[in-house]
Amino acid sequence: MKSSVNILGTEYTLEVHKVSEDEYMQENKLAGYCDEENKLIVVADMSEKKYFDLDEKGQKLYKSKVLRHEIVHAFFNESGLSVNSNNVEAWAKNEEMVDWIAIQFPKMCKVFEEVGCL
Repeated sequence: MKSSVNILGTEYTLEVHKVSEDEYMQENKLAGYCDEENKLIVVADMSEKKYFDLDEKGQKLYKSKVLRHEIVHAFFNESGLSVNSNNVEAWAKNEEMVDWIAIQFPKMCKVFEEVGCL
């Protein structure tokens, strides 16, 4: 995994943390998070069997899904959409909305490529 990514002109650091060593992930039962203030995207080390019962292929797939999810959060943050979203119910912080984009994006990208509109 790269160590950083540019999100709308802002560098975000990308890190993999062991859940066992990340208190925030443990307390909130997370597989990843996007820290808007510190410009940090964290994804869990999926090899920790205590937290993830996945084979190697499953780990890779889930890690990609979580990373896409957190990157969508970063795009919302950097585009200003989350500025007035003071709670998780607001659409720009809504996990269902972020998940939909993160899950559907690979399918959308494939279609866009097929029709030549990227």
